[in-house]
Amino acid sequence: MIEVIKEKCIGCGVCVNSCSYDAIIMNEQLAEIDTEKCTLCGACVSACSFDAIIIRKYSKTIIDKSLYEGIWVFAEQRNQVLAPVVFELLGKGRELADEKECGLTAILLGHEVEPLADEILAYGADKVILVDDLELKDFKDEPYSEALVSLIRKYKPEIVLSGATNMGRSFIPRVAVESNTGLTADCTGLEIDNETGDLKQTRPAFGGNIMATIVTPNHRPQMATVRHKVMVSLERDDTKSGTIVTEEINFKKDVCNTEFLGSVNEEGQQINIVEANIVVAGGRGLKEEKNFKLLSDLAKELGGAVGASRAAIDSEWISYPHQVGQTGKTIKPKIYIAVGISGAIQHLAGMQSADYIIAINKDADAPIFKVADLGIVGDLFEIIPKLTKMLKQA
Repeated sequence: MIEVIKEKCIGCGVCVNSCSYDAIIMNEQLAEIDTEKCTLCGACVSACSFDAIIIRKYSKTIIDKSLYEGIWVFAEQRNQVLAPVVFELLGKGRELADEKECGLTAILLGHEVEPLADEILAYGADKVILVDDLELKDFKDEPYSEALVSLIRKYKPEIVLSGATNMGRSFIPRVAVESNTGLTADCTGLEIDNETGDLKQTRPAFGGNIMATIVTPNHRPQMATVRHKVMVSLERDDTKSGTIVTEEINFKKDVCNTEFLGSVNEEGQQINIVEANIVVAGGRGLKEEKNFKLLSDLAKELGGAVGASRAAIDSEWISYPHQVGQTGKTIKPKIYIAVGISGAIQHLAGMQSADYIIAINKDADAPIFKVADLGIVGDLFEIIPKLTKMLKQA
């Protein structure tokens, strides 16, 4: 908490000018802080020459970190099919577990999903903890959170990883809160600190302008959600064996405030851009919605999918599931064709890992050309139809 020491405050008002959040006023020649507005940034503390403002930090209960061991991966599944990001998490989890010389465990929640356990073991896990219950048949925040929190309290893992998917983003923060620990979301890098043994969690920050590395030194487990297509999965090895442990959870039926009504697949999105080997993406340079048909025709000839920049999404030229970038999807296709996309850093964060990048833009100074393997400066309305025609003839 922040506090003004009345005996030291002389009412000079320097702290008022230092506050960027208008959280300080002068009241009867004494500084007064509005704690609703204050962000505890400390600017006023540094500005005060009389040490009249202090931030008190209260220590919390220190846990015994030696009680926590092992790395967990949440094995997300829907309709008895594992999410693609699970295999990447198992690959990275295996690497981290080998470095820390500990076990790698996958947590499998659902109903009639036991056959998936052998597949998980084949991709690197040492153990699968299975909770097979009708309550987990369809995803709902409360029962999934309750199950994972219960398992964390019983087994005490050191690290818990999940995909930054719709499901992971929905309930993993709840798990972190109920486990009294921190969570780093949308990570693009994970590694072990050689000095402390803590997990270094790297993610884009400030709109992708910097990469922040975050640690959780005082709490366990260390939790992170990871973007799809940023980690590398292992090759499947069906000769690998492991342990399958079945657990039962006594769910509190009366605490679930949500009801699963059903799932709807978006019409027209036949190819998931995250899984596509070729993505043709359009941006502001397409000018209007109808011109996305140019990209659809090209993508069809290439056997690829259509993506878009945030500018195109915000203009409602195409739906959100097609968005590539910091606030959309991270993809790693073999070929990425950026059409009429300038290349803002937020967009680059979602596609710069592509194996081969082709940029088409009439602005020769567009930032997209700095990351492109092949750049074409020209009018997309001339280039794309000609390219599509050539592919049809071929």
